[in-house]
Amino acid sequence: MTATDLAIIGFGKIARDQHRPALEASEAFNLAATVDPFNTAEGIAAYKDVTSFLAERPEVGAVALCTPPQVRFAVAREALLAGRHVLLEKPPGTSVSEVMALERIARQQGRTLFTAWHSQFAPGIPGARDWLASRKITAITVTWREDVRRWHPGQDWIFAPGGTGVFDPGINAYSILTYILPVGLYTTEAELEFPENRDTPIAARLKMLTEEGAPVALDFDFREEGEQTWDMRIETDNGVLDLSQGGATVIADGQSLASESSLAGEYDRIYARFAELIAAGESDVDVAPFRHVADAMMLGRRVETDAFEW
Repeated sequence: MTATDLAIIGFGKIARDQHRPALEASEAFNLAATVDPFNTAEGIAAYKDVTSFLAERPEVGAVALCTPPQVRFAVAREALLAGRHVLLEKPPGTSVSEVMALERIARQQGRTLFTAWHSQFAPGIPGARDWLASRKITAITVTWREDVRRWHPGQDWIFAPGGTGVFDPGINAYSILTYILPVGLYTTEAELEFPENRDTPIAARLKMLTEEGAPVALDFDFREEGEQTWDMRIETDNGVLDLSQGGATVIADGQSLASESSLAGEYDRIYARFAELIAAGESDVDVAPFRHVADAMMLGRRVETDAFEW
């Protein structure tokens, strides 16, 4: 198999920590370039802007977009129109409409577009989905609390319009729920805490219902300085499923479906999926997690809280 040359556009923390190691281990892709006005990687061709890269490197057939979401639509559109396959790191843009437009462009260009919700590739997710498939959901509790200073140090874009704030990690919980549940769900209430000096929420408490009426309670918080928590409990008519560590560990009625100390392998599986899609000439565009964020913002009651500083 001939590896596809790929460029990472936006070579920040997530690109360095997750994308680059996965690509270096991949047989399907060769990391051929980075595109970033500030960050570079030794031994890899570097470009400062997308237009120059696309013009000078026509043989690079795919790109992974790891930029802040506020600029992602324009970059993805330019890459698709230049004939490149595009992987979108989460969140895939600043609005559902942007992603839907990109899906149409990719289809017209005959290129692959992949919304890579990394939490859907956590080790316990397939087993959780299979276990839930034949069961009726009766209640769900989600607790997703982490420290923004630890995971996004100094990244002001996350609190700017389009940056999603606490929904940056919260959308991971949504992506798991929408993937593993055998029924749909929708938001009924949301209380959003906005720091007085920021434009996106730092915490959110939400209520949802499944389409069959089961209650769903979610607690998202970006101020957790102690143990980081990415847990959910799903009660059914035939047992309880506990998911922790963002899907690394899954226990169903006392039986372990997955148990790993970390989420190693998520991005390896993402790039394996991207390669499959390119080979098949298909796209995989999932807007369900993003749609729930939009619903929460639309329904949410705004509560002002203390100013946030790094």
